[in-house]
Formats: sequence, C-alpha cells, structure tokens
Amino acid sequence: MPSIDQISGTVDPATQAAAMAAASAGRAPKQTMDSEIFMKLLVTQLKNQDPSSPMDTNAMISQTTQLAMMEQVTNQTTTANEGFSLQMRIAASNLVGQQVSYTGADGKSITGTATSVSFADSVPKVTVAGKEVALDLISGITAPTSPTAPTAP
Repeated sequence: MPSIDQISGTVDPATQAAAMAAASAGRAPKQTMDSEIFMKLLVTQLKNQDPSSPMDTNAMISQTTQLAMMEQVTNQTTTANEGFSLQMRIAASNLVGQQVSYTGADGKSITGTATSVSFADSVPKVTVAGKEVALDLISGITAPTSPTAPTAP
C-alpha cells in the first residue's frame, strides 16, 4: 500500500512504483489462446449481448466449430510428439551393441560400441566408449564384426 505524505497528501514515488510492481508480478499474461480462454470469451460475449440484437447463431456455431478444430489440432500435435519421442527411444535402444560413429567436439570422427542408453533427457543419450552422446549426433552405424574362428586344416 503506498504511503501518503501527511503534510502534502502526495504518494511517495518509490513506494508507488514498488506497489505497482508487486501488483503486476502477481499476474502473468497467457501467451497462447486455449479452449479455456475461448470459452470465457464466448460466455462473456453472450452475457453482454444486446437482448434486442442477439448474437447471430451462425457466428456462434462458427466460433464453436473453430474451438473444436483447435482442440483436435492440439490433440494431433501432442500425439505426433509422443510418437516421435517413442521412435527416438526405440532407435536409441536398437543401437546397443552396435558400432556407432559421431563427430567429437574437436571435429574428428569417433567410433565405438554403444553400451547403454539413457532416456533422462528429451533426446536419448547413447553411451559410446564411456561417453554419453545425444542420439541426434550419431552419424553412422556399423554392425559389429564377429571374430572369425580359425579353421582346422
């Protein structure tokens, strides 16, 4: 609460600025429009419409259809992201035991056997020669060569 100078009746500018900053910090604006905001806008529009000139039903149906389409696109995007994440996990898991190549920080190609996979981050990490490498940095895969047994004469 801003303090008021007893003699002049003015508000201290520093106190006023602090109070305004505290009030605005409590509410952060949403940057995206979701179905909740859309429904609030529609309900507010219906509550405040002029009774002698109600909202056109075609416009209301159009807005409701747009909401349904937006929700379906959001659901499809979520499903696609989950599917892509699952594909990355499967691909990373299939690398265990394989010879993989990646480019090191020095720009040189490094090859080693993938020994394990970690799913702790959004991009799986494959352990190659004791070093964790992000799946998207792996540039090549070679099937492991099995040692050939000497043949009997």
